[in-house]
Amino acid sequence: MNKVKRQIHYYCDDTMNGGIRGQNIAAAVLDTGMARHPDLKGRILAFYDCIGHRQGMYDDSGHGTHVGGILAGDGRLSKGEYSGMAPGASLVIVKVLDARGEGSVEQILEGILWLKDNYKRYGIRVANVSVGAKKGLEGKKEQELIEAVEMLWDLGITVVVSAGNRGPAAGSIAVPGNSRKVITVGSLDEPGMKNGCSGVGPTDHCIVKPEVTAPGYQVSSCNSRYFRTKIPYVRKSGTSMATPVVSGAVALFLSKFPEAQNVDVKLRFRQSCEYREEGAGLGWGCLRTDRLLEEMPE
Repeated sequence: MNKVKRQIHYYCDDTMNGGIRGQNIAAAVLDTGMARHPDLKGRILAFYDCIGHRQGMYDDSGHGTHVGGILAGDGRLSKGEYSGMAPGASLVIVKVLDARGEGSVEQILEGILWLKDNYKRYGIRVANVSVGAKKGLEGKKEQELIEAVEMLWDLGITVVVSAGNRGPAAGSIAVPGNSRKVITVGSLDEPGMKNGCSGVGPTDHCIVKPEVTAPGYQVSSCNSRYFRTKIPYVRKSGTSMATPVVSGAVALFLSKFPEAQNVDVKLRFRQSCEYREEGAGLGWGCLRTDRLLEEMPE
């Protein structure tokens, strides 16, 4: 994560000394669930399971725990080296994917509807959706997914969705990242990558996607099997990893500017992102956390 933070100009000392850690912000993570991990201890507000409808929190894949650590892990097992973007934020975990990282549209919709019914209870301001439907999804189901994430957006939640890993061919954005409202995140190409895979637009409605790019290659974050293996962190790659980098930045922004709305967040990304050669042609450019957190004009 330190490598990621250097790439996006996340100056930890300045941010932390300024007291901006994502405190008072709750982020929902729709993914494979969450394992218990010391870096997230005491900050999981709720867990809802759309797959097995179990009561106890779990992650039988590891993907969701890794994503949650990128967004909000405090890095205590690494003395801060692998802390996430918003280590003071709280998480609400919605398990919509199974052990293979797969889930039906109906299960994802169930999770989104649960968020609709509970977002006020937990104060959810951000929703991280590192989920993308497979190619060839039936048109009706595609529209249902898009309408569901846009419903969350219309409630005032900043919805951040992965671009998917079916790129780099044009028109390869995964559903529901092709929604015109949500913030869609692509992954930067980096040295060592064999091929770029980040989904790109335009969408069927000629909307530029993704809006924002962030590092997503070989990111170290929380290991769901820590208590069995005693290995605290593992590396994963993809737009699923880039997405919580941006969601965490949103949590920092809303923590600093609590009156801001999701439309303000989106506008601020457009103003603050940086053009990079490795992300040429991908929306507004790469996340710049330092610019994002600059004082807003009166």
